[in-house]
Amino acid sequence: MLAAALVAGIFIGQEMGGSGPLTVFQFHQPSAADKVGQVLDLIDRQYVDSVEKNALVDEVLQDILQRLDPHSYYISAAELQAAQEPLEGSFDGIGVEFAIQRDTVVVVATVEGGPSAALGIKAGDRILKADSADLAGVGITNDGVTKALRGPAGSKVTVALARRGMRKPFEVEIKRGKIPINSVAVALLQPDGTGYIKLIRFAKNTHREFVEAASRLKAEGMQRLVLDLRGNGGGFLEAAHAIADEFLPDGRRIVYTEGRSSPRRDLMATTDGEFEKIPLAILIDEASASASEIVAGAIQDNDRGLIVGRRSFGKGLVQEHVDLPDHSAVRLTTARYYTPSGRSIQKPYGEGVDYEAEYADRFEHGELLSADSIHLDSSQVYRTLAGRMVFGGGGIMPDLFVAADTAEGSPYLTGLFFSGVLNQVAFDIADRDRSRLKAFGSYKLFAQRYDISASIMEELQAAAKKEGIVPGTNDLQRSQGQIATRLKAGIARNIWGDPGFYTIMLDTDRIFEEARGSLARGGLSVR
Repeated sequence: MLAAALVAGIFIGQEMGGSGPLTVFQFHQPSAADKVGQVLDLIDRQYVDSVEKNALVDEVLQDILQRLDPHSYYISAAELQAAQEPLEGSFDGIGVEFAIQRDTVVVVATVEGGPSAALGIKAGDRILKADSADLAGVGITNDGVTKALRGPAGSKVTVALARRGMRKPFEVEIKRGKIPINSVAVALLQPDGTGYIKLIRFAKNTHREFVEAASRLKAEGMQRLVLDLRGNGGGFLEAAHAIADEFLPDGRRIVYTEGRSSPRRDLMATTDGEFEKIPLAILIDEASASASEIVAGAIQDNDRGLIVGRRSFGKGLVQEHVDLPDHSAVRLTTARYYTPSGRSIQKPYGEGVDYEAEYADRFEHGELLSADSIHLDSSQVYRTLAGRMVFGGGGIMPDLFVAADTAEGSPYLTGLFFSGVLNQVAFDIADRDRSRLKAFGSYKLFAQRYDISASIMEELQAAAKKEGIVPGTNDLQRSQGQIATRLKAGIARNIWGDPGFYTIMLDTDRIFEEARGSLARGGLSVR
């Protein structure tokens, strides 16, 4: 299209009788690849204004790949490292989680075993400088802080810190190291023996992390397991295979892939599964995709456990990662994923399909609120190992549907959450009362004994009002319970991290409660 437009422009210019000199280039009959190169070279040499050729090439490549399918794409050299880090499982840095609060960089937590934790840096410390870079003041961004604190493992950075209770800032020299990016957000054991593991990605270290977490829960008395894959967008196929393998006996099919130029490849379970007998439920929702759907589909088609929640995203295309000589990369779709029964996980895409708007369509059609509103393709009927009917057409349909909870929702709750006011007030309370809150001893005792008082709710409302967020009629009455829960969970996260947060949030999590209750009643028979 670009070549045609250029050639047409040349001849239009001639017909209009342009007064300046005009050069007509004679191209030899090119291949498709040559044609793109020739046109880009022509632009580089003859276009009226200067052009950043590399940026133009990046845009052309991205456009070509995106025309194929929604998941084939180009990654520039500048973006590749950031795209790879979550899946590689580590990065080089000082090992802190931080947040920017009122133009100040505040340490939310240190990474256990990381350089900052070893030097005694604490949650609540303010980072003022990193070497010569000033990190306090208006305009500081997450990206700016990251660039200042990260660097090659073994390199050093001098950080200036301010700490409550200390009159003057102090400096610490930190030797950067390898910082893990965890896949297991939290692993908790409920009093009734239900284990809960929240998995947020499928990366190189995911299987090891999962086995360690599940083994610890088992040693503590876990009788059943709820594996939460909600919001998990996927990752490596090998990680999904390894996780599913832990639950399935030798010889069971987990997934297979097949494409026009990719012969069928079956991934089977082995004899190594550590958790083949434990009652199992997997939680999914509309944001569970790719590797999450492989695991859920394998468990469902093998009648191994209960799938609970809402229909998953429907990303069933296999991408091959190809590194290019300039350190950029292409991820090209080469095959499709199929569940053991033969279902393609991929939802429809292409001409006439608004792929990105499909989530909004689900909401508008009522799918998030009612199982009866879910469109099942009756022409794509498959059978699980035990003969149960399952359907194709995109995504994994849960065995037990749980509607999105809107009972306590309100525009006020939405405003508090998305404006950041809720998180800001939770941080302020935790930061102000850190010593008193830590005196509870543990997040479990905090969850049992701490209540959101009327004065704290008034503090939240006052902070919200300053941002122009005021409750409508009945908003407070409707959402007060959920506001208090989220605020309490936010305070707990600032003191005890994700275990504190999830311990509190699970108390009002309907999908988790449905899964736990079903497992306690016998759930899906284990085979």
